[in-house]
Amino acid sequence: MQVSELRRATAAAMSIASSLGLAVDDAIVLQDSNKLSVRLLPCDVLARVAPVAHQVSQFELELAQRLAAAGCPVAALDPRVEPRAYERDGFVVTLWTYYEPAPPLEVPPAGYASTLGRLHAGMRKVDIRAPHFTDRVEQAQQLIASRGQTPALADADRELLGDTLLSMSRSIGDSGAAEQLLHGEPHPGNVLTTKNGLLFIDLETCCRGPVEFDLAHVPVEVSEHYPGVNQDLLGQCRLLVLAMITTWRWHRDDQLPNGRQLGEEWLSQIRAALAQGPASGRP
Repeated sequence: MQVSELRRATAAAMSIASSLGLAVDDAIVLQDSNKLSVRLLPCDVLARVAPVAHQVSQFELELAQRLAAAGCPVAALDPRVEPRAYERDGFVVTLWTYYEPAPPLEVPPAGYASTLGRLHAGMRKVDIRAPHFTDRVEQAQQLIASRGQTPALADADRELLGDTLLSMSRSIGDSGAAEQLLHGEPHPGNVLTTKNGLLFIDLETCCRGPVEFDLAHVPVEVSEHYPGVNQDLLGQCRLLVLAMITTWRWHRDDQLPNGRQLGEEWLSQIRAALAQGPASGRP
């Protein structure tokens, strides 16, 4: 977020929490990306804030409650307030339990894989309407097709990304692999180490697809501990995910630090992966 927008978003979160009877006199920004994550003190609540036009809070709230009820390792909503989305000053705010980081901060690969497996097992018990992973691929394809939204992307790179997204999504769809509800982006940035064990956060990206699509977001050593993986399919999913996250880096409004540099590096990785075969694709 821009500095002025970040200040308004933080103020909205503090105002809402105070109006709900929570003690708030300070806020610490923990993450500023597509959503703003703010720790509110002294009530110790994690507020997630997004512009009204860019949020899918209701889906995330419902899913979080149902996954928690199914025993899934996910972060919980704050129990002191009604579990809903609160709107103020053009922002939507949701209030979550804040978890103090607990050692080991370096997540062991076997534990990471085991926790992801528990999440997937619980997700198979939850019946909720969710987008398909190809819907997210289509969003990336729309960005590539829009020169106005990706003005700095060279024609050759635009063609490379478009062809990779199309060919990999088709190959994955043609594989006939079983599909289920997925986290969507279970990368290390969405895993918390807490005294209660590992917990997944940021459920707004949940979608349906093969488990290999989720595994494409985790480090290779983690996927090596996950049982029953189709390695060829995983390679295709890794290359697909690499093309997707590379596309986001060329969006004119991308705010990831060093995003453009990463975009250049990942384009080189895509070319190398295609030269060696999809199994080498790694985000």
